[in-house]
Amino acid sequence: MTDFFNWLFAQYQDYSPLLITLELIASVFGLISVLLSKRGNMLVFPVGLISTGLYVYLLWQWQLFGDMLINLYYSAMAIFGWINWQKNKQDQNLVMIATTTFKEWQKLGSIAIASFIFVAIVYYFKPFINNHFSIDNVTLGFSQFAWTDYVDILTTGLFLVAMLLMASRKIENWLVWIIADAISVPLYFYKGMIFTSVQYFLFTLVAILGYLSWQKLLTQQRLTQKPKMA
Repeated sequence: MTDFFNWLFAQYQDYSPLLITLELIASVFGLISVLLSKRGNMLVFPVGLISTGLYVYLLWQWQLFGDMLINLYYSAMAIFGWINWQKNKQDQNLVMIATTTFKEWQKLGSIAIASFIFVAIVYYFKPFINNHFSIDNVTLGFSQFAWTDYVDILTTGLFLVAMLLMASRKIENWLVWIIADAISVPLYFYKGMIFTSVQYFLFTLVAILGYLSWQKLLTQQRLTQKPKMA
């Protein structure tokens, strides 16, 4: 068992205690925010801002720029979502839930494609960025991509769509979260971010429960809003 834990946390041997502590704090606040989201509680956004803010700093330090960009986006969308949910809240800080139309899915698809292209450009220039923005002895090209870069491009687009759906109070946000979170579990483990990998495993479970919970809330909401027969 000792050998297992030594192997598991060996990936942290080059990280400072400060960065490890910040990752753990960011993971805990991220989990709390997802639990709040599952309940439809708008406190998800201020709590989530703490997590995403810490991850922006950590991911910049670790030069995981695709992940950093999505957390910057999370921070911006948390502010938007906080305002939008505030306008549509019920009692006890619970929010009114909606469903996504076909036209909205089309728009989201376009946003996801734009995200794929943007993040691919960022990773294309990753060697230049890692070289302190100097072109000296730098080789650019898609041949320089690691497989994790392609997965980052995919998950960034998925997370972008999921966050936009959640900020817009759409129940389908949970379905996108489930897919993106499940992909992120082995991805972050491979990157050496064990706490974050565990966090995404828990995110996947909570997202499943969140979808079921929002289904019940949506049913109750529809029954409450159903016009009474004369």
